[in-house]
Amino acid sequence: MVRVQVQLTEEQAERLRRISRERGLSIAALIREALEAATSRPAHDERVRRALAAVDRATPGDSPDVSEGHDRYLDAAFLP
Repeated sequence: MVRVQVQLTEEQAERLRRISRERGLSIAALIREALEAATSRPAHDERVRRALAAVDRATPGDSPDVSEGHDRYLDAAFLP
């Protein structure tokens, strides 16, 4: 591991401490987790692909309610 130093606002530090206590993780682990989530391009690309596929399935000819039913289409694409 590489050691880094980061400056946070008091509010950010307090939120990290609270989440650390709630989840039973170190602040360092939370920061690593957040950094991984923020920089995980494959996960982002997959979410975009799934969202576009859901919209593509709801073509205007097949589903005239796309503007009203978009939540339903996205739920079908993302929920188990």
